[in-house]
Amino acid sequence: MASGFFAILDDIATLMDDVASMTKIATRKTAGILGDDLAVNAEKAAGFTSSREIPVLWAISKGSFVNKLIILPIAFLLSSFLPWAVTVILLIGGIYLAFEGAEKVYHFFVPHHHSKKEAIKETRTKEEILQVEKERIKSAIVTDFILSVEIVIIALGAVTGEPLVNQIIIVTFIAILATVGVYGIVALIVRMDETGYKIMAKSKKKSGLVFNIGQGLVNALPIVIKALGIIGTLALLLVAGGIFTHNIDYLHHFAPAVPSMLKDFVIGLIVGFIALLIFKGVKKLLGK
Repeated sequence: MASGFFAILDDIATLMDDVASMTKIATRKTAGILGDDLAVNAEKAAGFTSSREIPVLWAISKGSFVNKLIILPIAFLLSSFLPWAVTVILLIGGIYLAFEGAEKVYHFFVPHHHSKKEAIKETRTKEEILQVEKERIKSAIVTDFILSVEIVIIALGAVTGEPLVNQIIIVTFIAILATVGVYGIVALIVRMDETGYKIMAKSKKKSGLVFNIGQGLVNALPIVIKALGIIGTLALLLVAGGIFTHNIDYLHHFAPAVPSMLKDFVIGLIVGFIALLIFKGVKKLLGK
């Protein structure tokens, strides 16, 4: 009886050791997409009034958890029985990400007067503000869904050949880590100014190290948000281009002398603008 019990403990220890080793490998492979996820979501969570930042971020975080609950079981099933469907889903998601990135580039060069961030500042009634928030939350959750699919698929690819139990434990852990880690850091970023003001308030005079640290945090936030907006747009195009180059054999071997990052960006941008043109054309036709 005792020997059987210790045998079970030994099996559990071996399982956990294997899981820990494979988790490290899978986490390294998803590190790039996690960085892109952070940049994209930080940009989307910014621009709200101070009192609404955390509620909005919490709403997006809950949506992200729901996304993972939907994606994980479907990913395990498709990976086991319909692996080709995973590629199709990834490509569709890549088109959406490329579209979002190209749309941001287009709006940068062709400014429009009624952007969502402007709408938040210009609207006056509570109902209008909540409506704008809902639209941005919905957009953020949709983008998170696609990025989450990419994270889960990359993590799955890193543990191919492992027993199903190990795959479930490792990929689920990485999915949870992605949500908690990314949105935890985003929360810290969007609250930089509030933290800065509190530090400044604790300073007895409007000078000195403590006051300067607080003022530095307040002054740094707009720069960080602007930088994340640019990085987030680049991330969308890079992730989208990476999806196409990694899953379409012709593109994978196309222009081997060109750096992979540059190739991913150009492909993402081209696909994004094609999708944007089709979207605008269909919208114009429907408008008529």
